[in-house]
Amino acid sequence: MTDVAAARDKRWIALILLCSAQFVVVLDASIVNVALPTIGDALNFTESSLPWVVNAYVLTFGGFLLLGGRLADLLGRRRVFMFGLVLFALASLAGGLASTSGQLIAARAVQGLGAAILSPAALSIVATTFRDGAERNKALGIWGAVAGSGGAAGVLLGGVLTEGLGWEWVLWVNVPIGIAAAAIAPTLIAESRNEDEVRHFDLAGAFTITLGLSALVFALLDAEDAGWGSAQTIGILIASAILLASFVAIERRSRAALVPFSIFRLRTITGANVVGILVGASLFSMFFFISLYMQQVLGYSPIHAGLSYLPLAVSIILSAGIASNLVTRVGFKPILAAGMALIAAGLLWFSQISTHGSFLVDILGPSLLAAVGLGFAFVPVTIAAVSGVEDREQGLASGLINTSQQVGGALGLAVLAAIANSIIGNSHDPAVLTEGFQSAFLVGAGFAALGLLATLFLIRTADSRAHVELGAEPALEDAN
Repeated sequence: MTDVAAARDKRWIALILLCSAQFVVVLDASIVNVALPTIGDALNFTESSLPWVVNAYVLTFGGFLLLGGRLADLLGRRRVFMFGLVLFALASLAGGLASTSGQLIAARAVQGLGAAILSPAALSIVATTFRDGAERNKALGIWGAVAGSGGAAGVLLGGVLTEGLGWEWVLWVNVPIGIAAAAIAPTLIAESRNEDEVRHFDLAGAFTITLGLSALVFALLDAEDAGWGSAQTIGILIASAILLASFVAIERRSRAALVPFSIFRLRTITGANVVGILVGASLFSMFFFISLYMQQVLGYSPIHAGLSYLPLAVSIILSAGIASNLVTRVGFKPILAAGMALIAAGLLWFSQISTHGSFLVDILGPSLLAAVGLGFAFVPVTIAAVSGVEDREQGLASGLINTSQQVGGALGLAVLAAIANSIIGNSHDPAVLTEGFQSAFLVGAGFAALGLLATLFLIRTADSRAHVELGAEPALEDAN
């Protein structure tokens, strides 16, 4: 084997490592869903505070992703990736050892911080390792399949671990994976960073965006208890608006902004991130409410609920593989549009669940439809979000699309949980629970429909076609 061939093989092995790390990150946003009823009983969570087990992770993940991307660009992508892995593993250990709801939420927040550090570093390593065209499509197709299936695999694995070993293991499973990946990384991944820029980190921007979004989500989740017109809700919403406005002001004045707003002059980048927000809003809410419906209404055990996600997980993996090939042939815009339409249809079907439902009628059909949609959406939205971006800004672009999906997930879950809770209240009646979940799924379908419109009107067809032409260029290096 020649040195060139060996180097190429090493790149694909490195991709497996990077995708494994991303798989754990995505998995952790959903792995606790099936364990939520068990966690709620063990640590005395209230129904309204239970979403914070998910949102504490998602918010710090989304809020610090942009800072993580910048750290990767300036300090070294491999170094930052490894640090994030170790932090993520240690926070997972602490979460499993938690004995109160507050301790678990705090550990989940630190987990999110670790994920925010490692995830954009991993994606930017992928984007700078594989050149534009068919090779990058293949690499990002694998990345998209892993990211898309991570959510479904999370609830599957969560059910098995919760019933077999205890809820703590949905967190402890990350520890050996994270430590092993960090130890292997130096042998497979070369260090890379942007040597041209001054090392300035926008901590003020990172904290204001995270606190602003956290306040917004808290206000939405707690509004049902506090009252939509209460001083608490209004005050927190005003504080959120001030923090988010401060973030914009900080970014405009910073000499090394966390988010240089100039990147949004690229219409396709803007469109991809808008769609990313709406994909996240659809995805997180779907896993959250399906898990509750199966256990609280249909009476499934955690392992039964987890195994019920197996068709969905397999379908996402298969459809993402198909999508990566189709994107090379027809461009990312048509595939993304088809994906968003299928997600909307799947969630609309989920809104028809019944109190005395069955797996075949109420879960399998809409799961498969939504799964194909998610596979078709994840790959093209990721490719669109990093296409045409220079290597020096790959960390920024990678952090941006991850941020959009995670923030969309947090806000979407907050909105839909508020809608569901306004109907459910403190009731445990399966009929009332089902009615609340139906409303959440219906609004989730609306999010996906908005994502379809954003795809059609914000993502440039010319950029999508240019991507096809780039992938069709002869691979001279491979011929040599």
